[in-house]
Amino acid sequence: MNEQTKGLFITFEGGEGAGKTSQISRLKDHLISLGHEVLVTREPGGTPGAEIMRHVLLSGAAENFGAEMEAILFAAARNDHVEHVIRPALLDGKIVLCDRFIDSTRVYQGVSGKVEMAFLKKLEDVVCEDAWPDITLLLDLDPEEGMKRAASRRSTDEAPDRFEKEALKEQETRRNGFLSIAEEEQGRFKVIDASGDVDAVAARIWTEVATTLKERGLAAG
Repeated sequence: MNEQTKGLFITFEGGEGAGKTSQISRLKDHLISLGHEVLVTREPGGTPGAEIMRHVLLSGAAENFGAEMEAILFAAARNDHVEHVIRPALLDGKIVLCDRFIDSTRVYQGVSGKVEMAFLKKLEDVVCEDAWPDITLLLDLDPEEGMKRAASRRSTDEAPDRFEKEALKEQETRRNGFLSIAEEEQGRFKVIDASGDVDAVAARIWTEVATTLKERGLAAG
């Protein structure tokens, strides 16, 4: 994909309750106000087929098959997502904001599920090809606070999903996994303090995004 004609691919990562959804919405509105075309999507999901896979994965229906099979199912959903949503949008010059992408698989199935990282990266190479994130915003939050937030946003009759229900120790392991990947890939990752006021978090995010836009020669406002 030609860098001169490609849009901008921004992924959001983080543990449960880190505030990705609300911050993506805020960033989308800000970018649109500056005249950018923006596509918001999510994983697992983003296409009709991938949304079906999302239900299977988050319901826990695939859990008994093991983390490696979960990784393969995520890859299948991601392939459909990349081919039919992400790549076409980037070729159209849009800014794509994606709630979770490859790094969630690395952490949830790799770090937590003990799937070999080499295996996961082979899946990534096949699925992503030229559609790699330009910038990944890691919303970093203390797992205990994140779990409280995740619980508070659910309605009283809504059960936690497959990943929200897991123990605090596991959430801490995943946080460390995300931070470790961010340390290894500092050129792509921007670690955002996700604690405190939502406006303050949005401002931290915009500082990083505006810098990337300027580096790419796009109007940052």
